[in-house]
Amino acid sequence: MSTPVRTRQDESKAPSLMDLRGNEIRSIRLRTLVTLRWIAIVGQSMAVLAAVFALDVDLPLAGCVAVIGISIWLNLVALWTSTPSQRLTERDTLLTLLFDLAQLTSLLYLTGGLTNPFALFLLGPVTVAATVAPLRTTVGLGVATVFAAVLLALWHVPIVFRDGAAFEPPPLFVIGYAVALAIAVAFQAAYSRRVSVEAFNMSMALNATQMALEKEQRLSSLGAMAASVAHELGTPLATIKLTASELRNELTDRAELAEDAALIREQATRCRDILQRLASIKEADDAQTRRAPIFAVLKEAGGPHLQRRAQIIFRLDGEPIDDETSAQPTLERRPEIINGLRNIIQNAVDFAGSAVWIDVLGDQRSLTVRIGDDGPGFSPEILAQIGEPFATTRGSGRRDDAYAGMGLGVFIAKTLLERSGAVISFRNARNSRRPTQETDPQEPTGAVIEIVWREAAASRPST
Repeated sequence: MSTPVRTRQDESKAPSLMDLRGNEIRSIRLRTLVTLRWIAIVGQSMAVLAAVFALDVDLPLAGCVAVIGISIWLNLVALWTSTPSQRLTERDTLLTLLFDLAQLTSLLYLTGGLTNPFALFLLGPVTVAATVAPLRTTVGLGVATVFAAVLLALWHVPIVFRDGAAFEPPPLFVIGYAVALAIAVAFQAAYSRRVSVEAFNMSMALNATQMALEKEQRLSSLGAMAASVAHELGTPLATIKLTASELRNELTDRAELAEDAALIREQATRCRDILQRLASIKEADDAQTRRAPIFAVLKEAGGPHLQRRAQIIFRLDGEPIDDETSAQPTLERRPEIINGLRNIIQNAVDFAGSAVWIDVLGDQRSLTVRIGDDGPGFSPEILAQIGEPFATTRGSGRRDDAYAGMGLGVFIAKTLLERSGAVISFRNARNSRRPTQETDPQEPTGAVIEIVWREAAASRPST
């Protein structure tokens, strides 16, 4: 399976996180928020009780109980009216988190505002939104959190102890805390969202990699299935053929029935020949399943792209290589190797001007496959990210007949080839982007991808 690799540097066409996510991924289960709210209720209750009975703080206890009681009531309603698997829409997620922010703001208003050290928990709702909600929900909740911090800095019920002493920190402290909280909201939201997006992208990319590998493995298993069918059907076909022969011999006086019996025997013989061919193909495949000459492996990997406009040139130590070349290195015909090489070859053909060079180099200790093209090369911003999921652009030189993909091709190829023990590097040719007349037409002038095996996946025969 070949996977699209890059697209033009056009944000309107490149897939974004919002395009890739479905409702189930970008939403959160209601029960998850309910569980988090129960944890907050327990924490708020313990903090209020500790302040009143352990620290002798004279709090408006009735108001605090009422605010906490509203959260308890809403949680019970959510449990009674929802199913365990129910997920919230974007709008419901925003409203739920806004309620949690308003409830916490009300409780902080009654307990000292920003002079209460627990004001730090205002970061909670926006952190949750940054992790699971779309960007606009996170931004809206962040703005609401900063607005709540400003209100609490200006208006709140002061903390007063039972002996009449009031806790009144300097105004500069309160202003500084409000500013620090606003900065923390922005930083925490950005950090949480960045981590969430990267985790999501990596999860999607790894799933795509696994799907590619599973498809290659299914295709590889077809030969074994054909051999098994040939073996299982051999005996009943032989029985049918024998019975048809006997019927034909006994029906010499009935020409029409004798012809039918002869036809049955002929078709049984034909089925036997077909099954024998399938078995012979499987035996030939078995001889190459473990290892094959490097040209055979590269030709199999690049097969879907051999007839495209860019010419693919295969070389061994700088010389042309084909099926007749002797003393070729061998390479394991594993699905991950075939698929990884195929994606990289497609990548080169997509951006090549007219030619792609596949060079094989190596000795007894290592084998190198170098794939280069005469395209524009990797752009500087992509070269630093190449191999990461959803890196979708390599300059603007994609051919018109190239595939427009999601940027998973190189990531899948890199992951699959690294499973086989390969080390992969990406660079531009030294003469990349120079005028055509200054370059060697027999060498790559654009992107170069180098795959090196130093383990048992590849070997070179002694000459």
